[in-house]
Amino acid sequence: MVAKLKTPTIPITEIEQSAFCRTDDDLAAKSLAEEFSAGVRWQKLPVEYMRMKPQELDDRIASAREKLGDQAIILGHHYQRDEIIKFADLRGDSFMLSQYAASQKSCRYIVFCGVHFMAETASILSEDHQRVVLPNLTAGCSMADMAHIDDVMDCWDDLDYVYEESGGIIPITYMNSTAAIKALCGRNGGIVCTSSNAAATFKWALERGQRVLFLPDQHLGRNTGIKLGIRPDEMLVWNPFKPMGGHTEEELTKARVILWQGHCSVHTRFTVGQIEEARRKHPDINVVVHPECTMEVVAVADSNGSTEYIKSTIEAAPAGSKWAVGTEVSLVNRIAAENPDKLVVCLDPVVCPCSTMYRIHPAYLSWVLDGLNEGVVVNEITVADEIAAQASVALDRMLSVV
Repeated sequence: MVAKLKTPTIPITEIEQSAFCRTDDDLAAKSLAEEFSAGVRWQKLPVEYMRMKPQELDDRIASAREKLGDQAIILGHHYQRDEIIKFADLRGDSFMLSQYAASQKSCRYIVFCGVHFMAETASILSEDHQRVVLPNLTAGCSMADMAHIDDVMDCWDDLDYVYEESGGIIPITYMNSTAAIKALCGRNGGIVCTSSNAAATFKWALERGQRVLFLPDQHLGRNTGIKLGIRPDEMLVWNPFKPMGGHTEEELTKARVILWQGHCSVHTRFTVGQIEEARRKHPDINVVVHPECTMEVVAVADSNGSTEYIKSTIEAAPAGSKWAVGTEVSLVNRIAAENPDKLVVCLDPVVCPCSTMYRIHPAYLSWVLDGLNEGVVVNEITVADEIAAQASVALDRMLSVV
């Protein structure tokens, strides 16, 4: 095979992740004009929305929402800021929200307060008459951006060549990926997973092939493999900027899991040192983290699981219990506020909300709702029919497994 040399690149969304970090816990609402001082990309919108104060935006959103009635639903991902969550008809993880939206057959507009890949999934699952809107088009996902479809197709071609006569390989993509990646899995015998059902999809895949290609988060893939008894030395990280991912054919042949070189900019901030410090301050504290954290962090935590798992675990815990949480700070703060009988703190002493989720500012929500009331659909997210059909195959396989 001819080696393909590529120039390493870092997604802009990854570079921008620290833009909203601060050393205190003040995430108070600001006008969009004030927020524009953060060094990130923002979608342009009419100046009048930028200058509106928080209370003015609240009033305007409430009024627009009332006028729309049951024509529209507003979905709020767990990591959204509180100023958005309070207007959500439903809050949850990305797939749950997309499924809910698809079940609302009479609804014309799905306003997804999340990031781009989530709106794509909602578009794939929705009916033809439904239109999906993402309030701010610059709300992407650094993890999803780390797996560009052209690079993944090159990887798949290489692996297909290496494994053609040695048991094959089954692709699994995390929900946090583009529709094009989900489609690649759909047409190549693969499947989609969430953080809560990753183990089940691994088992499904290993019943159909000797190996797994896991995209795009190496940490969720590695932690899932370990949970199933796969050794770390049986898992290789595929570097898309090196020929054959940086490995020899012999090394690839011995591997059971190929992990794409991607990660979550939020969850890789958590460290073993932070856990040790939390336990020093509170010897009886429970540490729960998301499986997108590194292997070392997951290993020393008391438990790990999806956002829904973290939320439900703390809610079900006895009064007076103490929790240090390794996931996005907006969700941690909300869990703390809703469980005042418990101590709930974020492991990371530096407050770093997901910078792409944080770009769904109330000004954008107000703008898109006003547009819908005027018969104008802005920021509609669509997926090409062929890609949607192939992605649906991989999503349906997931639903048949769990």
